[in-house]
Amino acid sequence: MKRVLKLIGKIILILISIPLLYFLIALILSTITVNQKQVYSKETFVYLNTNGVHLDIIIPKEKINPSLLKDLEVNKNATYFSFGWGDENFYLNTPQWKDLTFKNAIKALFLKSSTLIHLTTYAEVHPNWIKIEVSQQQLSTLNNYIEKSFYKNAESKKVILPNKGYSYNDNFYKATGNYTCFFTCNTWVNSAFKEAKLKACLWTPFDFGLMNKYSN
Repeated sequence: MKRVLKLIGKIILILISIPLLYFLIALILSTITVNQKQVYSKETFVYLNTNGVHLDIIIPKEKINPSLLKDLEVNKNATYFSFGWGDENFYLNTPQWKDLTFKNAIKALFLKSSTLIHLTTYAEVHPNWIKIEVSQQQLSTLNNYIEKSFYKNAESKKVILPNKGYSYNDNFYKATGNYTCFFTCNTWVNSAFKEAKLKACLWTPFDFGLMNKYSN
C-alpha cells in the first residue's frame, strides 16, 4: 500500500512540475531579446496589439502587398488590417473569455490542432496600439510571413469561413500550421518579428513577452 501511495505521489508531483517548468522556461526565454540592435532604416511602420492574451499584427491597408489583400472579404472603408493566428476550435468556440472551457483550453494547448487566420479591420488607429517603425524590407518580410500563413485551395485562393466572424468587421480564414503549447498565437507573431529581424523574444507563448519589448 505504501508503494502505491508513493507512486501516486510521484505521479502527482510530475503532473504539477511539468506545467510549472513550462511556465518558468517560457518566462525566462520571454525576457531574452533577439535583434536588440536595429540596423535597418525606419522608413515606415506597423502596429502591435493585444486583447490581453492574444497578439495581432496591424498593417495600414496601403502598406499591404496586393497578393496578401487578394481574396480578403473586407469593408471598403477599412484602412487598418489586424492579423492574428490561432487554434481553430478555440477561435470559433471561445469568442469571449467567459466562453472558455477547460476542455477547449486543454485541446488547444496539448493537442496538435488546425488553425485559422483572424482578420479584423478598422477605420482608424486605436490608442492602445503600439506603433513600430520598420524598414521597407522588414515590412515586406512581415507581409510575406502573413501571406504564407493563409491556407490556399487548389485554385490558389484563400479560404474564408462564412459567417463565423464575431462582428461586422472580422472574418476567419483557414491557415497553415498547427497550434501547440510550443507554437501559440503569440509565438506566431513573435516568429514574424524574428523573421523580419525586428526586436523579439528568443521564444514566448505569451503576449506580454513581446509587448514588453516595445512598451518602453
